[in-house]
Amino acid sequence: MSRIKAHNEEKEPILEGILCNLRYRKIIKHITNSSKVLDLGCGYNAGFLKEIQDKKCECTGVDISVNRNHNLNTTVLVEQDLNKGLPFVDNTFDYVTSLANLEHLQNPKNILSEAYRVLKPGGILLLTTPSLYAKPVLEFLSFKLHFISENEIKDHKNYFNKSILTDLCRKVGFSDIKHGYFQFFMNNIIVAKK
Repeated sequence: MSRIKAHNEEKEPILEGILCNLRYRKIIKHITNSSKVLDLGCGYNAGFLKEIQDKKCECTGVDISVNRNHNLNTTVLVEQDLNKGLPFVDNTFDYVTSLANLEHLQNPKNILSEAYRVLKPGGILLLTTPSLYAKPVLEFLSFKLHFISENEIKDHKNYFNKSILTDLCRKVGFSDIKHGYFQFFMNNIIVAKK
């Protein structure tokens, strides 16, 4: 099934917003002021980019559908299927973020290669994605309790652990790869340098 709508394009269950904010908190501290930031899978309303507005970054968000009527300063939103690559030139961004996005893609290695390509030398990839341990928990919260979006969980194509993620990052060229788990081992976080 191919995705046609971005995260938060429609009303989402309450727990979705809470989980998003927890991811944002893990990533925001890594981003320096006045940087060029590319957010892959930014969601319809570019929630993460809204959260970093006070950092005065030049931001670009990419997703399958985006809100063209956003009121974010210094932010461009681009409609693009991330399974088909990125429409940016090499060595453009200081940071590439991918928050709860990699699990939705058919070929995660391709988008990681693209992230590497568009990062400036020394640029940083900041990534979160559910762990292998999260699959039964997310399915229970979604399909049984309806606390999180069923459509989001049905769209998951991959789950990851430290070994899988660090290996993927290394294969596409990233170095100095730091991995951690958060939310009781339910999520991975990667900080990797080009």
